[in-house]
Amino acid sequence: MGSYALPGPAVRQRIRGLLLALLVGVLGASLALIGPPEARAAESTLGAAAAQSGRYFGTAIASGRLSDSTYTSIANREFNSVTAENEMKIDATEPQRGQFNFTSADRVYNWAVQNGKQVRGHTLAWHSQQPGWMQSLSGSALRQAMNDHINGVMSHYKGKIAQWDVVNEAFADGSSGARRDSNLQRTGNDWIEVAFRTARAADPAAKLCYNDYNVENWTWAKTQAMYNMVRDFKQRGVPIDCVGFQSHFNSGSPYNSNFRTTLQNFAALGVDVAVTELDIQGASSTTYANVVNDCLAVPRCLGITVWGVRDSDSWRSGDTPLLFNNDGSKKAAYTSVLSALNNGSSNPNPTPTPTNPSGAGPVRGVGSGRCLDVPSSSTTDGTQLQLWDCNNGTNQQWTYTAAGELKVYGNKCLDAAGTGNGTKVQIYGCWGGENQKWRLNSDGSIVGVQSGLCLDAVGAGTANGTLIQLYSCSNGANQRWTRT
Repeated sequence: MGSYALPGPAVRQRIRGLLLALLVGVLGASLALIGPPEARAAESTLGAAAAQSGRYFGTAIASGRLSDSTYTSIANREFNSVTAENEMKIDATEPQRGQFNFTSADRVYNWAVQNGKQVRGHTLAWHSQQPGWMQSLSGSALRQAMNDHINGVMSHYKGKIAQWDVVNEAFADGSSGARRDSNLQRTGNDWIEVAFRTARAADPAAKLCYNDYNVENWTWAKTQAMYNMVRDFKQRGVPIDCVGFQSHFNSGSPYNSNFRTTLQNFAALGVDVAVTELDIQGASSTTYANVVNDCLAVPRCLGITVWGVRDSDSWRSGDTPLLFNNDGSKKAAYTSVLSALNNGSSNPNPTPTPTNPSGAGPVRGVGSGRCLDVPSSSTTDGTQLQLWDCNNGTNQQWTYTAAGELKVYGNKCLDAAGTGNGTKVQIYGCWGGENQKWRLNSDGSIVGVQSGLCLDAVGAGTANGTLIQLYSCSNGANQRWTRT
């Protein structure tokens, strides 16, 4: 989000919640369960209602408003995801080259996590809100500065940010379908790819997103250009995990019912989608409900973020575009959004909940008969899991939580260090990331929510010390697990 010109007269970052549909009945000794879901009760806040379908409903937070008790009360009550409005942008985090300042960004981040919310990172590479020193660079010097900035910011928040808007607003407005003529673009057409590859290396656990505006209408040239880029990236293995649609709907860029088609078509490329900066001129109840229902209709839609709390907090305050009035009272649009979230379908791929989710126990490989084991009872983050003779040790006692985590020692989670074949599976401090969420299937497989890959004993090994990784699901015995 920032200042830019739009075509026409106007101006234009999956917390999986508690699963309320409990499944009953055990299939042999396997992890997965079957049974009819219980009816869902309506929730009274936006975040809780979104969490019923495994999604989030978030807001943009400004550090300078955190002393406003009305602001923080609404934000804490209603939302389960936070995006820093300006505090994680380039000028705020690296005001002088090589000298990073996270004071304001950390204030937003700390407020969010202390109140139990996930955090979206916004944004790492952007033509706007660059500090003066970056604006003065060009060519290889600017390219190096971009990479250094990505590494510096992502290193500070490594393992803590659910999604990063890696690149923001790289396409031109209008009907050309061209890249925006920015200083970053002039470093070479591969700059976006380089930014994503740099970001993946900097924090393999974070979802990496491309974010833009005026790309909601499927027929628009800008949308098609972004689609072609994402398709190319997926075909060539460029590490892109998600696409963010800012969705600043107004008279010059109105909501169109084909937005759902847009979300579906991008999701079909194998990326997640998200509504990242939603505001709607006049706060139409119907349009707000339509956007929510569009997200709910697409299984890979992670969630929705509105760009601000009250109208008075909006960058477009004159358009009264948000769900709360200046005094903090709820608008009719709030009621329509809450109703849509409560009436929406549940996550089509829910993580089954064991009969006794609070009880710890071993996870045994079908092919090996050996247990999922933390070597030498280590508690060090990054320790790769292995197979070992089952011995009932604390390093083999796994608790499956309602949030889809597999915990050991009470505070360490089964964690994927990336999303590709061969990625190591390790222990890491629990932080709520999608790389720490797992689906337990009726065939005994354990599938990473972020990657879609299976928990796998390397090389179909069965011996003590065989390492555990992610790998494409094949229904092999080395990918099937039971809990005894």
